[in-house]
Amino acid sequence: MKGKLEPLVRQALLEEGKNLKERLIALEEDLTHVTDNLQLEAQCIPNVTHPAVPIGGEENSFSFPIKDHMQIGRELDLFDFDAAAEVSGSKFYYLKNEAVLLEMALVNWAISEVSKKGFTPLITPEIVRSSIVEKCGFQPRGKNTQVYSIEGSDQCLVGTSEISVGGIHMDSIVPDSSLPLKYVAYSHCFRTEAGAAGMASRGLYRVHQFSKVEMFILCRPEDSNLFHEELIEIEEELFASLGLHFKGLGAPAYRKFDVEAWMPGLGRYGEISSASNCTDYQSRRLAIRYRPSSSDQEAAASGKRGKGASAAPTQFVHTLNATACAVPRMILCLLENFQQEDGSVIIPEPLQPFMGGLAVIYPKS
Repeated sequence: MKGKLEPLVRQALLEEGKNLKERLIALEEDLTHVTDNLQLEAQCIPNVTHPAVPIGGEENSFSFPIKDHMQIGRELDLFDFDAAAEVSGSKFYYLKNEAVLLEMALVNWAISEVSKKGFTPLITPEIVRSSIVEKCGFQPRGKNTQVYSIEGSDQCLVGTSEISVGGIHMDSIVPDSSLPLKYVAYSHCFRTEAGAAGMASRGLYRVHQFSKVEMFILCRPEDSNLFHEELIEIEEELFASLGLHFKGLGAPAYRKFDVEAWMPGLGRYGEISSASNCTDYQSRRLAIRYRPSSSDQEAAASGKRGKGASAAPTQFVHTLNATACAVPRMILCLLENFQQEDGSVIIPEPLQPFMGGLAVIYPKS
């Protein structure tokens, strides 16, 4: 078409180009439809299994009658819900004997493993101002709130250390060179669990107070999807190293990914962690920004160099969070999945060094 052509030839080529364009649009629509159908079909195909994997579902993992964690805990003298109910109310508990060691082991193991990935360890405040809770996207007041508020004050008990960590850099401009900021934080968590009831709420599955190790990242907006994938990979690596059966479930947060582990006592999978990309939802409310460096795309596009170059405007960071270890549910999973026919419970190998070398919890004589 760039060359010199006869009018009739040029007109014919124009018509042909128009027809090709229309055909291309139709083909692209067909391709989108076929691709979507292919994806749906592909999602129905499971991964191949190792030759040593037994045939059957998780319910076939045991050759003896299984017990739930409540029965195991009573028989091994690991916790006391009755005494805690008298002292504190329902959904509280005392950990005893090896369960205490197991909680400490899970916390230290999780912090140790995540710290190896470049995360800074933190122990956070467990009482925060109500305004911080709100800015992180939680509702500290209201009929069905999950937050414990301290009467006569503007403070609340945290339901997750995500809130405390999110507030560290509130009202600040983070140096671009320091991003990403990665934290692994330990805290106790407090939740009202308003409206929770039923079998799934028994025992350690849903309680008012528990220990948790949380991962938290502040990063540049263009990097948040990458770090979301990293958090999910860390979670899966942690749970796989303990030998747990688990699966992932996607859900909107902006983008949220839940991990569920097999819980034999419930006869189903139960949530043990989640990983969320909150984009700039929290950082806008907490006023956490960064100023892109002069080498970034905006400065390059301006064409300015040297002393006359104006500073790039600040931008809001993206925040992400993920559970490394929610202790009570992990204890539940370990007791139920590693129970033995003789009533003992095997401690997964990665946790044994953090329990003084203890490999098995045996019934008391």
